[in-house]
Amino acid sequence: MDPKLGRMAASSLLALLLLLEGGMFSSSPPAGLLEKLFQYIDLQQDAFVQTLKDWVAIESDSVQPTPRFRRELCRMMAVAADKLRRLGASVDSVDTGSQQLPDGQSLPIPPIILAELGNGPKKPTVCFYGHLDVQPAARGDGWLTEPYVLTEVDGKLYGRGATDNKGPVLAWINAVSTFQALEQDLPVNIKFILEGMEEAGSVALEELVQKEKDRFFSGVDYIVISDNLWVSRRKPAVTYGTRGNSYFTVEVKCRDQDFHSGTFGGILNEPMADLVALLGSLVDSSGHILIPGIYDHVASLTEEEKNIYKSIDLDLEEYRNSSQVKKFLFDTKEEVLMHLWRYPSLSIHGIEGAFDEPGAKTVIPGRVVGKFSIRLVPHMNASVVEKQVKHHLEDVFSKRNSSNQMAVSMVLGLPPWIANINDSQYLAAKRAIRTVFGTDPDMIRDGSTIPIARIFQEIIGKSVMMLPLGAVDDGEHSQNEKINRWNYIEGSKLFAAFFLELAKLHE
Repeated sequence: MDPKLGRMAASSLLALLLLLEGGMFSSSPPAGLLEKLFQYIDLQQDAFVQTLKDWVAIESDSVQPTPRFRRELCRMMAVAADKLRRLGASVDSVDTGSQQLPDGQSLPIPPIILAELGNGPKKPTVCFYGHLDVQPAARGDGWLTEPYVLTEVDGKLYGRGATDNKGPVLAWINAVSTFQALEQDLPVNIKFILEGMEEAGSVALEELVQKEKDRFFSGVDYIVISDNLWVSRRKPAVTYGTRGNSYFTVEVKCRDQDFHSGTFGGILNEPMADLVALLGSLVDSSGHILIPGIYDHVASLTEEEKNIYKSIDLDLEEYRNSSQVKKFLFDTKEEVLMHLWRYPSLSIHGIEGAFDEPGAKTVIPGRVVGKFSIRLVPHMNASVVEKQVKHHLEDVFSKRNSSNQMAVSMVLGLPPWIANINDSQYLAAKRAIRTVFGTDPDMIRDGSTIPIARIFQEIIGKSVMMLPLGAVDDGEHSQNEKINRWNYIEGSKLFAAFFLELAKLHE
């Protein structure tokens, strides 16, 4: 017999014994249910990893807009819908139309899955959001393994989408299937919303959430997102906030054509010199934003929040070394985390119109565009920030007495998201983490912008929590993305324990 088949047969036999021992015909949960759930997940871990391998093999790239990748995306959504139907869920694959691209082609948007399992009137209803699309990946980009072939090396499962976000989606499904395998009633009602365009801006998602507010989401009590990472390799975390983002362009123009510096240098205001001065006026060498009033509405730091930063498990030296940075702007763990999460930051991203080819070019650009963004935090408002930025740059530009034209535009304004960490589902998650991992979680924020959390909170008006499974070194979006087998399997246990803890709080 094939050794792998032998292991699968033994695993199935042990699972059957667990079913019988657990009282599979009993209508009430048996003693030690949690232990039996965990044992079953351990026994089925090879099967769970195989399913993740099957899903990673689907090249569901939403970033490259080609017919082939869109077919793969639609296939991925169909596979997930079938998986949920086999769990007994009612599944609606919602057609959201097509996407018109700048080059004139039209491509289908993969359907968004809305699934429901259970409708007990006395049970809390928790909705899980996940996405099944991935970033582009190719072996030639620097991957050590084939990106769409899940490959295990030293307990690490390498493959595109393993941690972002197919692994966490499957961990949630694994938890549900474990209750069913043990013929135990799910302690909560569960809903799924799964999309295939998150990496491309969640096309059509917000409109669907708004449309389904009073139908699919009407009975939802809690929303859980597992689409980010811990700040540690071994210590779990719960995420309760993200920064927003205001993205700006500032254009300085003399004329549409470029100039020869030998012919015109020294007799005109050069657009690049104006732009460099404008960009240089935004932030100082210590990272402090120089725009007047920008810090006026930043939430005050409380003693409770200070204590949260102190307890977070972060080796600052290891973090700096892994980042390949010689020195951070701040010397303590608390200062670094606060400036990543709860204070605004300004980053300059690039300049359009500048000649960046190798060699000694002597051209004066006639028009240049600078790009920069400000990460927003509670209680900053994007429209207020827009006015502050424009006023500041207009003031700086006027003092240069330049004959050029300047125009400032805010092209993106996404607000921050912050949650109440004393909500029931946060308490349930902490208890579940203690049970599975034997430690309290790091309570963290994310310095980036994750719009879906804000969308759910604003439209549905319910508690939103981010419950990550991946370790800090998983490399989402980069080469050699992975999820540890331990994180994937223990994460499946975490969700099972979370269901039970959430139900307890509603008894």
